[in-house]
Amino acid sequence: MGMFARAGATVGALSLMASLALTGCGDDQKKAEFVDGAPAVGSSVAAETGTAPADPATSADPTLKVSPADGAKNRPVSTEISAKIPEGGKVTDLTLTAANGDKVEGRWRADGSSWVPNKPLKFGTRYTATVNAAGAGGETRQGTSTFTTMAKPKSMIASGLYLFDDKTYGVGMPVVTEFHPGIPEKDRAAVQKRMFVRTDPPQPGAWHWVSNGTQAYYRAPEYWKPGTTISVRIALAGIPLSNGKYGNVDRSATAKIGRAFEMKVDNATKQMSVFQDGQLLRKIPVSLGKKSTPSSSGTMVVMEKKESTVFDTRDDPDPANRYVTEIDFAQRLTWGGEYIHAAPWSEHVQGRQNVSHGCVNVSMAQAKWLFSQTRVGDPITIKGTERKLVQGNGWTAWSLSWSEFVKGSALPVPEGGAGPALA
Repeated sequence: MGMFARAGATVGALSLMASLALTGCGDDQKKAEFVDGAPAVGSSVAAETGTAPADPATSADPTLKVSPADGAKNRPVSTEISAKIPEGGKVTDLTLTAANGDKVEGRWRADGSSWVPNKPLKFGTRYTATVNAAGAGGETRQGTSTFTTMAKPKSMIASGLYLFDDKTYGVGMPVVTEFHPGIPEKDRAAVQKRMFVRTDPPQPGAWHWVSNGTQAYYRAPEYWKPGTTISVRIALAGIPLSNGKYGNVDRSATAKIGRAFEMKVDNATKQMSVFQDGQLLRKIPVSLGKKSTPSSSGTMVVMEKKESTVFDTRDDPDPANRYVTEIDFAQRLTWGGEYIHAAPWSEHVQGRQNVSHGCVNVSMAQAKWLFSQTRVGDPITIKGTERKLVQGNGWTAWSLSWSEFVKGSALPVPEGGAGPALA
């Protein structure tokens, strides 16, 4: 689960020390200005540009200026390129080339504020950015900048992405990123601007930070549409943070969302209702956590599945809760140890009485069937218990309403959610 171990399971343009730096930049390092506020054209849609000198009538116009500034040194490998052009002009083409001649591919931000390389730049390397623009009178203008990236830093954070290429997940699967140590609050907006999500079909979304900045979740206002493709790039490599650390690597994945499968558990009836594509498949008697160890009420998702495992709670401070038990068909719901699993020892009270240590107990036969149906990311909602689900105890992105969820974003979220950050 994820790209590094945790408890038995496995900044943006604003953060850069270039034109969009967290710590500020040169005097002339500002965002591009475009006609009527329209975004800049991507480098793959370049217009023809000539090399004729500017019209004398416009020769006094300010020179097109590229950021990072020419001669800049020790730029982060997360550097983005931007330009300031004379009023009324527009960018027609941008290229970024390494000293060895290799061309860097990239995309414009959706708002046209900067151009983002598709991959982190290389450490200790000289790059030349060339920007062509058309002036208000149709004349061609060009600006260039040669800058050098910094050496590889010694102090980096660790990070993870709980999404994997070519995997199919449930409709409740949030995009989950993890950071160790956590991202300082003052840096989260900058980091969030470097976390890119695109969905097909398009669905708006937002990020939400939890657990002191050690995790961030991305979700849409509603569950993902079945069949959605989610493409993610967590462009963390080289991002400078205020604590002196830097992002370690870029992580990316493209995954699919499968059919709509959902489980709903009501403590009042002690029944689980299982739905697929909106149709009730079956009802399953359950036994939830007893009063001293109640199950959590809220919406969770299946985080991992183990056909067989061992629950070992010998380190629990309460002797009454210490045990070592072999478990079949276990499906993790929280980091704290709540699962759906087979509990043949409680079959006689399932549907009538809560006797578990917080898990959702079902019969051996029902557990086997359910295990065969579910995917990681399938949502389960439990209601009516004595304990409310704690944010961050599992992938809790759906335990909040949309209006509450967007409050956890480090950046403003448009009503209804944000679209993709890159054009």
